[in-house]
Amino acid sequence: MTARVIAAASLLLVLAGCASLGSRLESPRVSVVGIRALKADLFEQRLEVRLRVENPNALDIPVRGLDVNVELADEPFAQGTSAREFTVPAHGEAELDMLVTAHAATALLRIATAGREEREQVGYRLSGKLSTRLGLLRSIPFEETGTLPLGDLGSKKRRAE
Repeated sequence: MTARVIAAASLLLVLAGCASLGSRLESPRVSVVGIRALKADLFEQRLEVRLRVENPNALDIPVRGLDVNVELADEPFAQGTSAREFTVPAHGEAELDMLVTAHAATALLRIATAGREEREQVGYRLSGKLSTRLGLLRSIPFEETGTLPLGDLGSKKRRAE
């Protein structure tokens, strides 16, 4: 009976430790470094997006994969999933390339009809989640905003900022 009580208490301590880890873990910052067009037709575009993942936490984040949704000019633009595994070091960053599929007609129409100053840059919003190998914490959501020079969209070359 005593062994069961000790085992149950140990399990509760482990679970409490994991729960407290999750409450103190800050979401990583994810930003677009560059975009490269791979294939495009009237209805769908395949893009390679280079992302930077910054880890504000004091522990490494072992990433199993990434799901991302991209909005341009407040319109849905692209989405993608990557099963690439990588580690974002504590208080560090990592970059990765991932493929996304864009159904861009609405966003591109809005950009094309925007004012001249708005046409030089476009606002983006990234949202999604990192799938991790952090014990009970299996995914970490993120949401970030920024701007991209319009010359980067549809470009065959990658732009690094």
